[in-house]
Amino acid sequence: AGHQVQQGAPSPILPNGPGYPRIVQAWLWLKKPTWFLDRCSRAYGDVFTMRLPFGINLVHIGRPELVKAVFGGDNDVLRAGEANATILEPLVGPHSVLVLDGPEHLRQRKLILPAFHGDRMRAWEAAVRDITRAEIARWPVGKPFALRPSMQSITLDVIVQVVFGVETSARRDELRRHILAVTGLGRNPLVVFATRDRRLGPLAPWARFIRARDALHAALVSEIRQRREAPDLGQRGDVLSQLLLARDDEGRAMTDDEVRDELVTLLFAGHETTATSLAWAFDLLLHHPRALSSLVAELDGGGSEYLDATIMETLRIRPVVALVDRHVRQAVGIGGHMIPAGAIACPNIYLVHRRADLYQDPAAFRPDRFVGQTPPAFGWFPFGGGIRRCLGASFATFEMRIVIPEVLSAVTLRPASRRPARVRREAVTFVPHDGARCVVTARFSPRLGP
Repeated sequence: AGHQVQQGAPSPILPNGPGYPRIVQAWLWLKKPTWFLDRCSRAYGDVFTMRLPFGINLVHIGRPELVKAVFGGDNDVLRAGEANATILEPLVGPHSVLVLDGPEHLRQRKLILPAFHGDRMRAWEAAVRDITRAEIARWPVGKPFALRPSMQSITLDVIVQVVFGVETSARRDELRRHILAVTGLGRNPLVVFATRDRRLGPLAPWARFIRARDALHAALVSEIRQRREAPDLGQRGDVLSQLLLARDDEGRAMTDDEVRDELVTLLFAGHETTATSLAWAFDLLLHHPRALSSLVAELDGGGSEYLDATIMETLRIRPVVALVDRHVRQAVGIGGHMIPAGAIACPNIYLVHRRADLYQDPAAFRPDRFVGQTPPAFGWFPFGGGIRRCLGASFATFEMRIVIPEVLSAVTLRPASRRPARVRREAVTFVPHDGARCVVTARFSPRLGP
């Protein structure tokens, strides 16, 4: 598996899949994604094709050894950057690590990774705690509210202060405004992209998106240029400063445009996704009192093993992104199928995470399954895998390990509904349909120190 087709091999052909018209499959994929995936998996097995408009063919892959073959396959044949570029490049720019392939992708990746070294992240812990505590203080008591917007507020402030390193309140407020303008439009990307390059006037979604994006880019370039001149640049610990100081193997620094695109990438890959994972974690815990009690008891005793297991189980049963993409440039063999060039090979996180041969009672939220246990190989990959594994994976789990205990030590929560939130699709992410609504029933005196 994972090798390009050889001479004399069978002709490439797409694996079986549903026979609905392409527009119907697109509607189901957008509006009923988990139902559609479950149905296709039952009907067609571990490899199936979802046919969408504009000739897009998604080959979903739901078996660990085949996922391994894709992640370990020839990166010149299975191109992640090309698969991402159509949707993401207008937002993150042409220099983003998400849309690059080959040597340039590896160069950018090597320049970014040191900024997320464990020692650096530990220095950010106090800032993340302070941001979390300030947000919790605004929560109402006895009145239902949605947790996801609050988690988004926390992760956005973390990005602006810790990743961008913006210190003045005026500059922070300006950046937040620009970021929220872009994210607000980006929650319905189909509407935006349906008007792409069409002359529909300045109020059309695409025109509004371009104005908001350009304003954000301009604000970031201004911050980058000011930071380059900062006399304390070498002593600063934020990610932006580290990117400006980074040098590749030939001693070259990143250009302003490269730094800007990577900041936008870190913003949109690390802000909304981490906030959504936090919202899912609380939604699941509040609807599973035994798991919540076990976690609180461990935290009160100073432990963290069950916390780590809770995070892993949340990411297993509620992955924010359902799949990862690889554009097939040449016909490639995967699981007995010869996938033709032009298709998109999609290791499916959602389906693999719910395999009964990997996880007992896979639809159940059971953090104990990860206590003292490592995940099955290629059976748990919420951050992707191979050389394209998410650069912010360690930062996301770092944030979750701080925010969850801070919330549980400051307030008592109960769910606002009897059942866990349904999965709703928002852009490319799976989010709680109601924002993970809950109620604060009690507040505790804030703790001093970490």
